[in-house]
Amino acid sequence: MTQPAAGETKRKGPKATGWLRVVVVAFDRGIYAFSNHWLLVFNLFLLLYVGVPFLAPLFMHWGWEAAARVVYAIYSPLCHQLGYRSYYLFGARFFYPRYVFQQYTGINPDTYDGFLASRAFVGNALVGFKAALCERDVAIYLMMVLAGVIFGLPGVRGKIRPLPWWAWILIGIVPIGLDGFWQLFTNYPYTTVFPILTQLPYHESTPFWRSLTGALFGLANIWLAYPYFEASMLEARADLRLKLGRVDAEAVAARAPAAG
Repeated sequence: MTQPAAGETKRKGPKATGWLRVVVVAFDRGIYAFSNHWLLVFNLFLLLYVGVPFLAPLFMHWGWEAAARVVYAIYSPLCHQLGYRSYYLFGARFFYPRYVFQQYTGINPDTYDGFLASRAFVGNALVGFKAALCERDVAIYLMMVLAGVIFGLPGVRGKIRPLPWWAWILIGIVPIGLDGFWQLFTNYPYTTVFPILTQLPYHESTPFWRSLTGALFGLANIWLAYPYFEASMLEARADLRLKLGRVDAEAVAARAPAAG
């Protein structure tokens, strides 16, 4: 490979000019701003994600059913929304375990029609109105918000080492796997599709265990991912600071009157 002669500099690719340069510089400034505030952006996004589902029961309570149905529809692909595994507002109870749910609503979740009905059930004046996220998902995302806030505290940020992968599995995956999948595969419809699953000990979790295992999963995810993300943002910020510094210096030089 030919080396540049003395006094020469290695050629770089062509510089962006005109409107393309304006777009590139604006994009770089946007990335730089994000690298400074990525944690705030993530925390606000997660807070919005876990908060909006509770607007659905609020809208139902106010009689804004169309708005509530929009929230339920948006979150429907993201969560099962089963009525006996969700939180309720403005009713007799905050949650309704499987057998209590059946007593209050007359819906039997162990049939095809009942399973679909328990998913579609949004509540009434007696039981209250259902949040659009299940108990476990609420715990996952609330803990992610809380862990994100703690990660950003002065004296904490930048000092937390990433959670080892084996600890992530032990803390985050094993508890939610045992509780969630055991519950999943010993209930309808899996016991109907695969009758051999009826040989397993029956398990229907509780709000406490769903919340605990969900919170551990959310905590483990943040502990694993955020230290790596922080390191990459620091590196990107340093590179962009130099790049944008050169851009600003060139702009100042261009505006300065010619010497002479």
